[in-house]
Amino acid sequence: MITIQEIDGLLLREMVIAGAALLERNREAVDALNVFPVPDGDTGTNMSLTMTSATRELNSKEFTRADEAAAALAKGALRGARGNSGVITSQLYRGFSKALAGVEKITPPQFAAALQRGAETAYKAVMKPKEGTILTVARVIAENAVKQARKTPDSFDALFNVILSSGERILNRTQEMLPALKQAGVVDAGGKGLLLLYTGYAAVLRGEELSELHAFEAASSDEFKDDHSTITEVKNAYHTSFTIKDLADDVEEEDIHTLRRQMNRVGDRVFVDNTDGVVRVHLHTNDPGKALQYALDLGEMTDLEIVNIRWQRKEEERKRAEEEKKNLPPKKYGMVSVSLGAGFSNILKELNVDTIVDGGQTMNPSIEDLSNAIEGINAEHIFVFPNNGNIILAAQQAARICKDKKVYVLPTKNVAMGIAGAVAFNEEAEPEENVQIMTEAAERVRTGTITYAVRDSEYENLHIKEGDIIGLSNGQVTYKADNVHDVAISLMDGIVTDDDSLITVYYGAETKPEDAEALAKELGEKYTGCEVQAQEGGQPLYYYLISVE
Repeated sequence: MITIQEIDGLLLREMVIAGAALLERNREAVDALNVFPVPDGDTGTNMSLTMTSATRELNSKEFTRADEAAAALAKGALRGARGNSGVITSQLYRGFSKALAGVEKITPPQFAAALQRGAETAYKAVMKPKEGTILTVARVIAENAVKQARKTPDSFDALFNVILSSGERILNRTQEMLPALKQAGVVDAGGKGLLLLYTGYAAVLRGEELSELHAFEAASSDEFKDDHSTITEVKNAYHTSFTIKDLADDVEEEDIHTLRRQMNRVGDRVFVDNTDGVVRVHLHTNDPGKALQYALDLGEMTDLEIVNIRWQRKEEERKRAEEEKKNLPPKKYGMVSVSLGAGFSNILKELNVDTIVDGGQTMNPSIEDLSNAIEGINAEHIFVFPNNGNIILAAQQAARICKDKKVYVLPTKNVAMGIAGAVAFNEEAEPEENVQIMTEAAERVRTGTITYAVRDSEYENLHIKEGDIIGLSNGQVTYKADNVHDVAISLMDGIVTDDDSLITVYYGAETKPEDAEALAKELGEKYTGCEVQAQEGGQPLYYYLISVE
């Protein structure tokens, strides 16, 4: 039972520190409640970091007067406010502090009135307050506290009984106000964080140890069902927040109101607050640049944060899909392939390659890159296509690291060989048989590649100058010329035989599709016994990789 009748600055500090400690203990559980309306921040973490700043200011010196302690509390909270929940928390303390101006020791009616002033201040700071959030919880608690203080003006015990009981009731009702909360089976995260703060206050007044208070548990992942079809579509993709300091000398309060209107024109969920010449802004918008430009007209911008909410949601969905995939029983076969261009990657995906690893002549993947790709596939047997002579050894080392999987590294020296191997894969064959089938298919492929010389050199009987167009037949420099077309024709003269039936012209990132189509047509007219096709490879550095089989 609470017997204290007045709260001075020192006691207020103990209460706030206890509330902040209880919130920090439950920070991750509060974060887990943060499912509405979009995952653009961690409520528990943001509120806890805000309170850390507040308690740091409170601890900067001994404030014996309640009003001085409240002012320090508000100052620290404002300085360290993070995210929507943190900024709203700072506004609750701002109003709380203003209500206690000139108060040396707080009585129950004064405490209740300060809570109410805090709720009113927070509501005013949000352009379009939404019921069912921390704002609602703060307001309802304050309203009930004021009523109780009128009945028992000398009893903090009665006051905090009402604060905590009414807080629990309104917190549970947030599900009725926001359908997404009800659908997810949780209460509002910010409201829960606020109730934890008040619970810490009460513990100090009652003489309870924080260790005696039970940490609450958020809904387990088994209970949580996040059906995105019930959540409003994200119309403004970029969470944007920043602070404006050192306001220009001619900036007046009307300019802040104008800024608020401008923010509402370019986005939603707008919060604009001006406290002691420091303007804090938060909004969701599709045009962050325009929002920032408006702000730059007023002063110096700091603490800029821009987060793509839509991408964040897609990333969470991807992670959930990966987790679900891990829980499935392993399939029999999986494939990893190194690729060196968007076109090649698309072809490999169409051939049901599970994981594509970026790499090429100048960007070979590491052993870790390859082992991570292997480990990420839920399969008993995994085939790896290095597709580069410089990567085969790294792939073999990666296979040795992944001891829990049976890994087979195919000796593919370019992507064309890898594609041929993937085409030959037989789902019904045994692993060793597949290795033989795919290796034979890959080794039947002969390739010509066309690039440019990066320095003067002598190779065999060729006098090569920097910038010359050079052709490589199966990895050996064979031809040079001053244009790509002539090298391509010469290469094919030395590679194509009467037994061949397919020529594929894979064109690189620097080659025009129409040039590749023209080359394919010319080769088709020259080698009438072969089917000739042009496909995008997207490879850097090499104008063409031409496969013959």
